[in-house]
Amino acid sequence: MTPTILRAACAIALLAAPLAAADNAVQLVQKDGAWQLMRAGKPWYVQGAGGDASKQLLAQIGGNTCRTWGADDIQDRLDDAHKQGLAVIVGIWLGHERHGFKYDDPGQVQRQFEMAKSQVLKWKDHPALLAWGLGNEMEGYAAGDNANIWKAIQDIAVMVKQVDPAHPTMTTVAEVGGKRVELIHKLCPAIDIVGINSYAGASSIPKRYRDAGGTKPYMITEYGPPGTWEIGKNALGTVDEPTSTAKAASYLNAWKALRADSQLCLGSLAFSWGSKVEATATWYGMVLPGGEKLEVVDAYAAAWGKPVQNRCPQIKPIAFDVGAAPTLKPGQVVVATAAVEDPEKDAMTANWVIAQELSDYNTGGDAIDMPPTFPEAIVRQAAGSCEFKAPDGGGTYRLYTYVFDGKGGAALASATFKVDGPALPPKPRQAKLPAAIAGGEAEPMWAASGYMGDTGSIQMEAASTDQPKVGKSCLKVSFTKDKGWGGVVWQSPANDWGEKPGGFNLVGAKALKFWVRGAKGGEKIKFGFGIIGNDKPFGDTAKIEREVAMTTEWQEVAIDVTGRDLSRIKTGFMWVAGAQGQPFAFYVDDARWE
Repeated sequence: MTPTILRAACAIALLAAPLAAADNAVQLVQKDGAWQLMRAGKPWYVQGAGGDASKQLLAQIGGNTCRTWGADDIQDRLDDAHKQGLAVIVGIWLGHERHGFKYDDPGQVQRQFEMAKSQVLKWKDHPALLAWGLGNEMEGYAAGDNANIWKAIQDIAVMVKQVDPAHPTMTTVAEVGGKRVELIHKLCPAIDIVGINSYAGASSIPKRYRDAGGTKPYMITEYGPPGTWEIGKNALGTVDEPTSTAKAASYLNAWKALRADSQLCLGSLAFSWGSKVEATATWYGMVLPGGEKLEVVDAYAAAWGKPVQNRCPQIKPIAFDVGAAPTLKPGQVVVATAAVEDPEKDAMTANWVIAQELSDYNTGGDAIDMPPTFPEAIVRQAAGSCEFKAPDGGGTYRLYTYVFDGKGGAALASATFKVDGPALPPKPRQAKLPAAIAGGEAEPMWAASGYMGDTGSIQMEAASTDQPKVGKSCLKVSFTKDKGWGGVVWQSPANDWGEKPGGFNLVGAKALKFWVRGAKGGEKIKFGFGIIGNDKPFGDTAKIEREVAMTTEWQEVAIDVTGRDLSRIKTGFMWVAGAQGQPFAFYVDDARWE
């Protein structure tokens, strides 16, 4: 049944459909003009965060909910959340136009609909499920007025209500400007909750949402410190990052303002419960990669009624002995200070890091690689102070300080400086081998972002459970037309074709290895790496392609790279194929550099 027919067929039937009996059944009720979620018959005000840090810690400080942005291979995350007593808003990732998805292409929209349905059917009975999050900022960052997007979301929401009437539907937008709120209310009657991502403006959402015409209940699904786009530039043209202490105040003020809206606001989810390199190495994040909590965690613990016994250090902004936002000479010695105090007077240690500053802060939410660092530039370091030498290459840099109390708490601050001199070509990071690409259990080091050819005919399922070779899932690739060609390149950084620094130094690698099999057998696919030439500022230093004839059984492919210059591999993997008279599909697992 097509989405359009399904919408029409279900519209009347759903009005009278009883809530499915389930231990985790969730209702959205309105009483005395106020909206409220009811889970297993009890009120459920959402307080939590989104991200992959410890769910045990989130529950310990009084959190009750987390979210995902996609539903691929989330069994372990759902199980862990349930074990900790947390509910999960399960995200169904919907295509973004900026990533090449076309909402005026019926084929793409239908395939997305079927993908969403399969994921809803797979996870609808999990006891941790709270609600369905249908998409995240898929409307982009302009007016949000593409009616085709909202119609596609309505079709999916109607389907969800048919197959899982026990859980409400939500779609998440980037702020409330443009026509987002208007069109959701007009074109998406099957959407129960409006999810809103807002940063500096989170505290004013209760008013601005209503001003935009919002009457549906809403939830803030991402919020935190002001975004880089919401802060003015300093004398160097960079942005001054708030300290972890200042960020804690931003989070808490927003939470209090949202909590006060008892009529429409169903709760909020802070971003990010973990760490993420976006804009800077530390701008977003409440928990460090090593598991140390930052001060915002203490703030939430107190607000949620579970105050911690040992609090994080409190820190003030970094100051340079040569003045704010300084311009230095190569090799110039500078002293930086950041006053830091531990509430319990715990002994503190610090790690100071110098990294190249990003040339573009606006990543659209995409995770990026950590920029190159210069450990040799740090001369002396302690909690509260650092002596360093300016790097030899001209350009803009950011100095970070990470302070640890030895009891699981940390503090962060950063500041930028400039070096006056000719810029040196940035060195790619040395990769730790084996370096993961796709499939397997390790986190990929390159992003599958370089779509080529007939991109609308390419489907990539990163966590297919269809007979994986290694672990629980593998990569499934489908080309849905019988003519044309397509391919995907794994890039570092994502979406870059040689204009930006990045990539990895793979010197020491002996082979590129991966497992492949065809869906039917006989598929001929070219695999390889190194697609960016030396005509670009940052190209690959080596290139190899090999055509592989598929069988229906897994076969391992090993591409010998001995003797090749692997000092900068920006495109670590790729596949490309022409249509072979009919649609085709194949699988890749455990692709890695060894």
